[in-house]
Amino acid sequence: MNSSGFTRRETLKVLGLLGAGGMWGSPQAWALPSVQSPASEQPTEVRRQIFAKVWQTPLVDTHEHLPDEQDCLRGPGGKPQEDWTVILRHYLDSDLITAGMPKDQHEQFFRKPLSPLEKWRLLAPYWPAVKNTGYGQAVRIAIRELYGVEDLSEKTVEKVAAQYETVRRPGFYERILCELAKIDSCQVNTGTFRESRQPLLLLQDISIVGMFAGPNLQAFGQPTGIQVKSLVDWYRVIDWWFDRYGKYATAVKSQNAYARNIDYEKIPRERAEPVFAKRIAGQPISPEEQKLLEDHLFWYAVGKATEHGLPVKLHTGYYAGQNSMPLGRVQGNPAAACELCRLSPQTTFVFMHICYPYYEDLISIAKQYTNAYVDMCWSWIINPVAAKDFLKKYLVTAPANKIFTFGGDYFPVEPVLGHALIARQGVALSLCELVEEGWLSLEDALSLVDPIMHENARRVFRIEEKKQALRSAPWARRPLPP
Repeated sequence: MNSSGFTRRETLKVLGLLGAGGMWGSPQAWALPSVQSPASEQPTEVRRQIFAKVWQTPLVDTHEHLPDEQDCLRGPGGKPQEDWTVILRHYLDSDLITAGMPKDQHEQFFRKPLSPLEKWRLLAPYWPAVKNTGYGQAVRIAIRELYGVEDLSEKTVEKVAAQYETVRRPGFYERILCELAKIDSCQVNTGTFRESRQPLLLLQDISIVGMFAGPNLQAFGQPTGIQVKSLVDWYRVIDWWFDRYGKYATAVKSQNAYARNIDYEKIPRERAEPVFAKRIAGQPISPEEQKLLEDHLFWYAVGKATEHGLPVKLHTGYYAGQNSMPLGRVQGNPAAACELCRLSPQTTFVFMHICYPYYEDLISIAKQYTNAYVDMCWSWIINPVAAKDFLKKYLVTAPANKIFTFGGDYFPVEPVLGHALIARQGVALSLCELVEEGWLSLEDALSLVDPIMHENARRVFRIEEKKQALRSAPWARRPLPP
């Protein structure tokens, strides 16, 4: 059995890779070291025990945007369809812009078919400024662990580019996620719901943002075959998604906080119907009407999620990207989260990303409301020191059974490994400091590791139940396309 709770043979069968002949190629061509625990390097027995426990414990990854592996591998001549710079493209590309990289150089670095040395010359002036951020460290750790390169430089960039192509071959998802990062499974968010060809590794959330924001009539309506002429028809569309995928999904997720605060009011149907009719007719809708319609449909989707026993994941806090975040709006997320918990006590709300930088507020919500859960996904690379301090404060404030400590939140898989190792470091340091400062006994600290790293997520997202359903999902049995 591997760390994901199913046999390697079962994994290969589900991925459609049995009989592929040498999943990893020759041992010489695909030889990556195991990720070593830093426990032996720790200066005290307390630290040695905690680091050892944290490094050997599997993680449940509660949030990713990973495509299926086969979609990363399709390209001319069997080569990866993207070059090595993809491992810097998600998140670290924003740090490069805010560090001053001009947009034309940014475009050349990520989009143009230049040699590794040519790309390094574009990156070199800004690399010292970004390599120590959480985004930068996740990439540097991935480069070290996957390619055997301690740091990116003029001398190493060609090796990184070559090793990137060597590593990206069938089976590299399982190698990186399960074997190196010791991740049990990932919960993936896409535009709607993906019928993944790696269903036991890449569990899926139902994205609900398009059900209520807009709403997105084409993306959600077209697959159902339902002709939408009224609000009741749109209810039927939403119902279709839950009826079809509810038993397979681990949760529902909305990132609507990028466009507005999460202050959704309960609006009666009779007020929403005329606004939806205007939307169908293509007539202009005022901002007030748009919010009214979104609020109504949000609660309809949340109601369906609750009926199906699916937690509701909501983005809170910091925005991805650059030069675009209205901090005043972000500051309103915690108060709005309180109201959501009050309005629907039967719904399990999962507030994501620790609402950085307003993480003290989020701890108070988890302490106050039974139905409020906190997900530390993404936070370890936004600000690893703040995330470590958040976990310390959370564990002595709010119930420990309501926190999930890791989600990579990446599109490329390689930096997930770096992020996971940063998270392990942060979890271990949080527990060590609580013991050393006298807030926890060593026994209590060690007993928290399994719940916060994987047991809470297994219980709340019903992961074993979902895996059992996915083993017989129609798309899990389809042969992979050539």
